[in-house]
Amino acid sequence: MRILVTGGGGFLGTYIIKELLKNPKYIVTNFSRHNYSHLEDLGVPTIKGDLKNPADVERALSKGFDAVFHVAALAGVWGRYQDYLDINYLGTKNLLEAAEGHGVQQFVYTSTPSVVFGKEDLMGVNEDQPYPKEHLTPYAETKTMAEKLVLQKNNGKTFLTCAIRPHLIWGPGDPHLFPRVIQKGKEGKLRVVGDGENLVDIIYVENAALAHVLAFEHLKPGSRVCGQAYFVGQERPVKLWSFINDILGHMKIEPVMGSIDVQSAYRLGWLLEKVFKMAGIQKPEPPMTRFVALNLGKSHYFSHERAKRDFGYFPRVSIEEGMKRTFSIRDQLKLVP
Repeated sequence: MRILVTGGGGFLGTYIIKELLKNPKYIVTNFSRHNYSHLEDLGVPTIKGDLKNPADVERALSKGFDAVFHVAALAGVWGRYQDYLDINYLGTKNLLEAAEGHGVQQFVYTSTPSVVFGKEDLMGVNEDQPYPKEHLTPYAETKTMAEKLVLQKNNGKTFLTCAIRPHLIWGPGDPHLFPRVIQKGKEGKLRVVGDGENLVDIIYVENAALAHVLAFEHLKPGSRVCGQAYFVGQERPVKLWSFINDILGHMKIEPVMGSIDVQSAYRLGWLLEKVFKMAGIQKPEPPMTRFVALNLGKSHYFSHERAKRDFGYFPRVSIEEGMKRTFSIRDQLKLVP
């Protein structure tokens, strides 16, 4: 079986490819804008191209694939709306159309719980949670548009689709979450938002990859997985600020001491967004945004019962084991000691 993975050179994409390669019947190819030596070492070729360019996508899919894992995306809390739209929505649309046209049978989409994140706490909700009326970032809005399109394209017979929503992915090789927390901790720029008791879902990267592959292997005609989205995470949610302080403690950095209430952080984010927009500042991002304030101060954890029921997902690596693996291989985490 021939499988195309978009964004296979990235953090999650690499782990998904490694998980797929455990099965010798899967022949995996990466599609991205760059070549990656670590994929070449795994024997995985890359088709270079841009998701925004329909001709590039058409050329890639014309090689003949049975399945697509669409992992590539533009993530972030700030930036031009058009950039997010072009990559996250229009890029997905290009890929879906080319996949259908070339007889791809299975399409697994990497989504995000941000698609249902509004302004209130989300505590143990399941996939029936509706999309909010307003998204606070172009990322969340365009990922929602793409997820809806992916799920609508499922026909239950010849073109089968599903979406996986991993939350706060971390582990060895993490280029985003842990390094960002550690850098801000070293600079003394972190403040507890809220009372520090808010619970959030997290997921170790190997578990996120496993969830994608399990969903794919259950994505067959008549399966419950067809046309559905799934939350996936660890064996339990964590207190966000305890988890952050645990990360800092592994790096011998002082725990976060200062605090700000959620409403004050939200108002500050609103003000900074206005200032940055009026000034036309795209980089760096504001030190606080409305979305970040709510993410840091509100609870957002989810039921994973449907993923368990429909494709047998359960985290293979515990939080404790994941932390041990992550901080025992610091060079892979790209951390500065």
